[in-house]
This record gives sequence, structure tokens and C-alpha cells, in this order.
Amino acid sequence: MTNLLIASNVILWIAVIVLATMVFALVRQIGVLYERVAPAGALSINKQLKVGQDAPELDVINLKNQQTLHIGGKSPVEKCQLLFFVSPTCPMCKSLIGVAKSIAKEEQNWVDLVFASDGASSEIDTFIAAQKLEQSNFVNSEIVGKSFGVAKLPYAVLIDEKGTLQAMGIVNSREHIESLFNVKETGYASLQEYMQKNYA
Repeated sequence: MTNLLIASNVILWIAVIVLATMVFALVRQIGVLYERVAPAGALSINKQLKVGQDAPELDVINLKNQQTLHIGGKSPVEKCQLLFFVSPTCPMCKSLIGVAKSIAKEEQNWVDLVFASDGASSEIDTFIAAQKLEQSNFVNSEIVGKSFGVAKLPYAVLIDEKGTLQAMGIVNSREHIESLFNVKETGYASLQEYMQKNYA
């Protein structure tokens, strides 16, 4: 009986050591993969504009206060602009509006968030009310989307305080939106640029 107890304890300890070794190996492998995998940034497919060039300058009506809002150009308040293109018929856009507002609030000391769409006024008014965007900058203009080469939604564009395009792309998650801000830290404006320079 004593021999069986000792044997079972030995087998148990061997199993624990084997499991601990496997967990350690898995954790280490995950760390290696994390270092090798490129950051999941916004997918930039814009063929009309390029990061680093001056952003188009436009004067449009801000539905928040019915006053003129200047998009692009040098910022008088030394802040960047984040244009977030949405549509009432885009489910993904609706799911990310709260995320965009949250990020903009966290970064409000250096970035202004502007929602942009195009459509019938009544439809846009209903959309703004449903998404609780009455206190957010919102422009309803087809020209804005065309000027920035927006083809698919949701789409975001970051313009720096000097009016230069810093980053842009399709955004499907919080990480994608935040990746637009990473250009100031990493110098990479898109996932493609990172891949080209590091894995070419």
C-alpha cells in the first residue's frame, strides 16, 4: 500500500513537472509570435491620396452648431483632426461610433474628432439622434468623402496640426483606430508600410 502511494505521488509530480514545462514553452512561443507578427493597423487602400501630402482643405457645415468647420490646413488650436467616415446603413460603423468617441475623449488634448457622412438630411438627422451624436462634430457632405478618396466604410483619416495626412485606412476595431495614432510613435502609417519595410 505504501509503495503504491509513493508510486502515485512520483507519477503525480512527474505529471506536474511535464505540465509546467509545456506551459512555459507555450508562453515563450506566444511571446516569440507576438514579436514577429506585424501590428494590426488600419488597412490603407486609398489610391487618390498618400500619407505625407497635404490634406484637402474644405469648408463644410458642422451639424453640431450649424457653423462652418474647416477641414485640413494648419490648425489654429494646434490639434490634429480625426475624420471618421460613417453611414446610417453601415452596421460596423454604428458599432465603432462609441469606440471612436471614447478614444477621442482620451486624446482630446491633441485631437478633434469629426464624423463625416453623406445622405438625405432627414436620414442623417435620425442617425445622429439614434447614435447620440448631437454634441459631436458631424458633417454631411459627399464632397468630403470624394476629396479623401473614401470607397469603403468605416474609414478614418488622421490629419496633423499642420494639415498633413498622417494616416488613413479602413477601421474595423478599436485597435485599427488606435493604430492611426501610432504613426507619431513608430513612423509607420499603415500595416502595408510596416510589412514592406520590415519583411521585404
